[in-house]
Amino acid sequence: MNASQVTGSWPARSFRVAPGGTLQGEVRVPGDKSVSHRAIMLGALADGDTEVTGFLEGADSLATLAAFRAMGVEIQGPNAGRLLIRGVGLHGLQAPGAPLDVGNAGTAMRLLCGLLAGQRFASTLMGDASLSRRPMRRVTDPLAQMGARIETTPAGTAPLAIRPVPRLSAIDYNMPIASAQVKSCLLLAGLYADGETCVTEPAVTRDHTERMLATFGCPVRRQGAKVRVAGGSRLRAAPVAVPADISSAAFFLVGASIAEAADLVLPAVGLNPTRSGVLRILQAMGARLSIGRPQDSGAEPVADIRVQSARLSGIQIPADQVPLAIDELPALFIAAACAEGETLLTGAEELRVKESDRIAVMAAGLTRLGVETEVLRDGIRIQGLGSRPLGGGSIDSHGDHRVAMAFAMAALRAEAPVLVQDCKNVDTSFPGYAAVAAAAGLGIEEVVA
Repeated sequence: MNASQVTGSWPARSFRVAPGGTLQGEVRVPGDKSVSHRAIMLGALADGDTEVTGFLEGADSLATLAAFRAMGVEIQGPNAGRLLIRGVGLHGLQAPGAPLDVGNAGTAMRLLCGLLAGQRFASTLMGDASLSRRPMRRVTDPLAQMGARIETTPAGTAPLAIRPVPRLSAIDYNMPIASAQVKSCLLLAGLYADGETCVTEPAVTRDHTERMLATFGCPVRRQGAKVRVAGGSRLRAAPVAVPADISSAAFFLVGASIAEAADLVLPAVGLNPTRSGVLRILQAMGARLSIGRPQDSGAEPVADIRVQSARLSGIQIPADQVPLAIDELPALFIAAACAEGETLLTGAEELRVKESDRIAVMAAGLTRLGVETEVLRDGIRIQGLGSRPLGGGSIDSHGDHRVAMAFAMAALRAEAPVLVQDCKNVDTSFPGYAAVAAAAGLGIEEVVA
């Protein structure tokens, strides 16, 4: 499968969701998207063969897979979530014959930008219309400080034209905004730099890159807010077990919390402490969550999560939990809409530059369902309806997969059907979402134009 096959357009799709209902039984959500991206990247740069299990066969991670095949890496699979990556070593990638199209995958573009900055060949990264609007100077500017040559559009967006340079130099970089993608980009570039690259975070962000680098034998030093990697560190192949994605689980955690008589188990979900802010926020709202069978899956902790119906209360979302739940906030907005009282989120400017402006798009959809909101520069205020039902109506997801899945779950508390439009990008992170949700009890139907 080549990049164009992975990232090509899908037919227009919508979700038509019946009001009410509940969620019951066991739901297995797909593999973690963040871990799947990194498994391909580090497996390709390692010496030896890397076996990956639990790989997410979604459009985003398949785009990353296609990009490395285009650079000469032999990858067998995916077959039921299994991959065998025959690593080419740190300097074994080959020049691709065409631009690398990563579709909607922001993680792939930003991490690949750092990795490709240190190669001895030119390359171009491009994406779909949504990704081509997202800011890239947050990675290209610090990479330029390392000596990289990367050209963007005048607006600082993709496509990104990356030119070879004689060498990269290590830097000590203080990130102005907490971003795991920026941190990971610079750490990957640091593998090709002279000296030790140091990245300082303003707040803790997901640490999948650091954990996986260590698994592949690359020493990573963490000192408080600082993360350091030495240039020239070689990677050794290692097995990677991808846990179930907590970002995908979040929709079901919220759905079962707001539905009547719900009782749901989500097995083997990744509980990396830098990703589990959604659990802490839901618990603060009064959700009934219990954790079972905790264990390690490679470098990542996993456990089963049981969630049951609960009466939720609005809260002020703690500032230190925002970076740890940034991708789960659309789902949490639905929980806030069904809670008693007000929920206030601030310090979440990053939501405005995701696949959509998630603050504005979620606020518009909530208003459509009869929820009072106030849009803030860096967040949102949501006045929950408590025991009163949400309304129904048509919601425009603006092609944002997390917005689409969140509003589908909102129908569990609606008094009329909910139609969620522009859902084709759900396949980027959760292929088969509608079928999985329907099997658990959501009255969801896919409508293909």
